[in-house]
Amino acid sequence: MTDIQQMSKTKIIKLDSLSFQNIMNEDSELIPLMTPEDEEIINNESVPDILPILPLRNTVLFPGVVIPITAGRDKSIQLIKDANKGDKIIGVVAQRNEEVEEPTLKDIHTTGVVAQILRVLKMPDGNTTVIIQGKKRFEIDGIVQDKPYLKATVKEAVEDRVVDDEKEFEAIIESIKELALEVIKENPMLPSEASFAIKNIKSDAFLVNFISSNMDLSVMQKQVILEKDNLKERALLALTNLNKELQKLQLRNDIQSKTREDLDQQQREYYLNQQLKTIQEELGGVSNDQELEEMRLQAKSKKWTKEVDETFHKELSRLKRMNPQMAEYGVQRSYLELMLELPWGEFTEDKFDLKRATKILDRDHFGLEKVKERIIEHLAVLKLRNDMKSPIICLYGPPGVGKTSLGKSVAEALGRKYVRMSLGGLRDEAEIRGHRKTYIGAMPGRLIQNLKKAGSSNPVFVLDEIDKLSNSHQGDPSSAMLEVLDPEQNEAFYDNYLEVGYDLSKVLFIATANNLGQIPWALRDRMEIINVTGYTIEEKVEIAKRHLLPKQLKEHGLTTKDLKLGKAQIEKIVEGYTRESGVRGLEKQIAKVVRFAAKSIALEEEYNISVSSEEIETILGAPRLERDKYENNGVAGVVTGLAWTQVGGDILFIESILSKGKGTLSITGNLGNVMKESATIALQYIKSNADEFGIKPEVLEKFNVHIHVPEGATPKDGPSAGITMLTSLVSSFTQRKVKNKLAMTGEITLRGKVLPVGGIKEKILAAKRANIKEIILCEDNRKDILEIKESYLKGLTFHYVTDMKQVIDIALTKQKVKNPKKLD
Repeated sequence: MTDIQQMSKTKIIKLDSLSFQNIMNEDSELIPLMTPEDEEIINNESVPDILPILPLRNTVLFPGVVIPITAGRDKSIQLIKDANKGDKIIGVVAQRNEEVEEPTLKDIHTTGVVAQILRVLKMPDGNTTVIIQGKKRFEIDGIVQDKPYLKATVKEAVEDRVVDDEKEFEAIIESIKELALEVIKENPMLPSEASFAIKNIKSDAFLVNFISSNMDLSVMQKQVILEKDNLKERALLALTNLNKELQKLQLRNDIQSKTREDLDQQQREYYLNQQLKTIQEELGGVSNDQELEEMRLQAKSKKWTKEVDETFHKELSRLKRMNPQMAEYGVQRSYLELMLELPWGEFTEDKFDLKRATKILDRDHFGLEKVKERIIEHLAVLKLRNDMKSPIICLYGPPGVGKTSLGKSVAEALGRKYVRMSLGGLRDEAEIRGHRKTYIGAMPGRLIQNLKKAGSSNPVFVLDEIDKLSNSHQGDPSSAMLEVLDPEQNEAFYDNYLEVGYDLSKVLFIATANNLGQIPWALRDRMEIINVTGYTIEEKVEIAKRHLLPKQLKEHGLTTKDLKLGKAQIEKIVEGYTRESGVRGLEKQIAKVVRFAAKSIALEEEYNISVSSEEIETILGAPRLERDKYENNGVAGVVTGLAWTQVGGDILFIESILSKGKGTLSITGNLGNVMKESATIALQYIKSNADEFGIKPEVLEKFNVHIHVPEGATPKDGPSAGITMLTSLVSSFTQRKVKNKLAMTGEITLRGKVLPVGGIKEKILAAKRANIKEIILCEDNRKDILEIKESYLKGLTFHYVTDMKQVIDIALTKQKVKNPKKLD
């Protein structure tokens, strides 16, 4: 085999190797790049059969390329010494894992490059640096020696330089050159001389190897390029990686440019702010430092805990370090201002004059004895202990009965500040807990905002319409209210914006609701429920005289000398123009009468100051809501039931009729599923107990049953119409009419048992408004009647039952209706 030592005359420079440049500069000799003639000499040389193998940890040598290597392992140093004394030819391969200290055949790649040692140097730090030049690729067949260093039998790797499309290959080489020049331009770490080197490379193969060696690639990526036998494939792979490197460099340079611009802008703003600060001081204005010092002095007077004090001063120090023109500066300042404005530990003094409190509650609200009694009890306990945690009171009942306005009276009676927060339709949990102050436009929750406005940590806080909280993708506000409305937890209520606990335990929360069923059970369990029921006609008349009429006269600029309404006229308005548990509709009708007087005065027209009942009809029109009459009581199958609605109690009629058919049941009247089930239960119970009611079984099979509940436009549902439906069906089958002025309410079972229902007081008031005299209730509802004032029950007779047989005996008369149908 031919000796290849003569190739040492071929010298190739690696431009980004500083140590190698220094070595060349010592001899003042510029090493020329490889020429096609040099490449031809290398291609004609043969590869030795056995080579000492030098494993490289973190680089890959390419044919024709010169690189410096620092030898640190004893085996490598010995190999270099022996080779440098001999023919200076070694085999260079890359390690698969650079962590391996004693690599064997399995730890190195099998494809490497024959290299010639150009120079061996002792560096100042004691290490040995060797300059090597790549020659030709080889493949390892096997290891023949592992001590003192590796030796292996090798064979020359196939070098496929055949190109099927010369134009395409030329385009690839040109692209590589162009991209390489762009990389040199974008990378400030590469010397400008590299551009001249790239332009002067004449050999395509050396260009690919030179570029691949200098790219910022991993050892594995470079090894993949080296192992490609076909020159075109090697060039394409180099082009791909070069493209990626250029994109990374451009992206990095863009980022650095933007960062540099931002930094320059911040420095500019800083100098401008310093000048502005000086100008403000010269003009006698207040600088930011003075404002921050004022904040620090204000903090000394705050009655906050050690934790809050530490948080405030920490955030204040952070604000001092911030540029006033930064967006975060305004957010941070708003946060500190909120902390200073909140009434930490500031309480109003409660007034414990129970007689005065009773007078205020009686003055502002007629009736509502239970609510007033509960407030007086709370005052009495506070007077004795003065450190009691405030309870969470929930007033529930129909609209317009004075639940919300009661909060103002309680606040006045206690001598506390008054706060009201409407929860109707609230869907965002952040409305309760606030936003984190890291967000743009962040705000504290409405609880904290209202306490800041109140200026006190123990106001009367009305949570209006708590049953109308709704859920959405923004969270569950009702769950956020659990912490607010728990006396055991709200001592340290956590607002996301405030980020420190705030004591809500001294706040007297009064929640209002129309429907307890819509309040989550966990939230309802934390509150003390007080039922605020509707008013009787007598109570509405008194409320109109004491509150509604004086209020409307004042709002319309009139006095009692301009308009007077007597008790009879107010009662006519109540009975003929309103149908509600509260007094909101009544106030609207009184406002119409007051406006009539105001218009007459403005037009200088004559009118009666004391309005008569006839004039009421002239002003308001014909009565639209007269009491329900019993004109159909002479017809079998018509029964009066009592119902609860969101506006209070009401009466409804259940009608049933028979027609010849096959015993089917049909139901109309816009009924819900529960009412339809009650009708089915009632019919099945009758069929199973037909003999006891005197009904022939064949009648049940030959007649269809139709049940209807009038006012089909109004949706109706609930189990309380069960006994009413059953009574109506028995009345139709037996043709016995129902007693006059009798109503009933109760749920039934298939066994004929009567179960209790709710809303008893509202139903009783509705019965009184409709001039009902007798009412049938479940025995278990007796306790509800005992809780109602006796004045409400005057003129009513109650029948308490446990099963349907008792209901039928009480409700149906013995005589049949006139001209009964033949049911046979």
